[in-house]
Amino acid sequence: MPNLKEVRVRIGSVISTQQITKAMKMVSASKLRRAQTAIQQLRPYTLKLSAVIDNLNASLEGEIELPLATVRPVQHLAVVVITSDKGLCGGFNANLIKTARRLIQNFHDQTGGKGICTVIPVGKKGLDFFRKSGHRIDDRFVGLMNHPSFDQSSALGSALMNDFLAGTYDSVQLVYSEFKNPVVQYYRTHNFLPMVQEAEKSGSLQSNTDYILEPNASQIIAELIPAYLRLSLHRAILDTNASEHGARMTSMDKATENAGELLKGLKLQYNRARQAAITTEITEIVGGAAALAG
Repeated sequence: MPNLKEVRVRIGSVISTQQITKAMKMVSASKLRRAQTAIQQLRPYTLKLSAVIDNLNASLEGEIELPLATVRPVQHLAVVVITSDKGLCGGFNANLIKTARRLIQNFHDQTGGKGICTVIPVGKKGLDFFRKSGHRIDDRFVGLMNHPSFDQSSALGSALMNDFLAGTYDSVQLVYSEFKNPVVQYYRTHNFLPMVQEAEKSGSLQSNTDYILEPNASQIIAELIPAYLRLSLHRAILDTNASEHGARMTSMDKATENAGELLKGLKLQYNRARQAAITTEITEIVGGAAALAG
């Protein structure tokens, strides 16, 4: 059994760790509220813009060519992996990386290993993993998760659209975490380019609204589609940001509970060791007194 000093040191260490995890939980809860507000405010706007583009596209009935919706054989795939910059959030980053690896493996299987895949990490955890695993990396946008902003998301979206139009990439896929609540996150893959509207995927694309287009349809489409793509990318980043703080808050809460359980065990161990030491001292005193009396 450890002596009293060793147990006291362990108790002090656990108490310090518990204080840290409590503080990290409170910080994550504060950041989560802001991140949750941001994503909840953005979602309705994104959905409405998507519906407008759906209806507009249906009303035009293919009259206008959409370069960003051009489907071609995928020989070069870009995978944008949106992870966090920091750890201590349970299996959050590991699950995102696992989702990305599954997507990449499926692509290699479909192309017989002949396709080229470039990983574009948005977050240091994704960069660290894919760099060590020997993947082809484009690290221009690492660090964007530190303080997500629409300007940074727009820069990434514009770069991806330019590369797609130039033929650098035949397809761009997003891997991100959709925020549900602090304890539930869904790890998603999303086809970013070529752009396919949700109504097209479900086969229910139809025009419900007549639009008066000024100045003309081609100019409006040319403005709306890039705006929608930038917005959908920003939404994925905000979703992942909120999911990260939710995962970290949950992880730190669990760590605090575990520290409390460990502390109970150590205090019990300390009391037993202390009682054993007192009993030993009493026994020695009684034994010494009996020896003197004899």
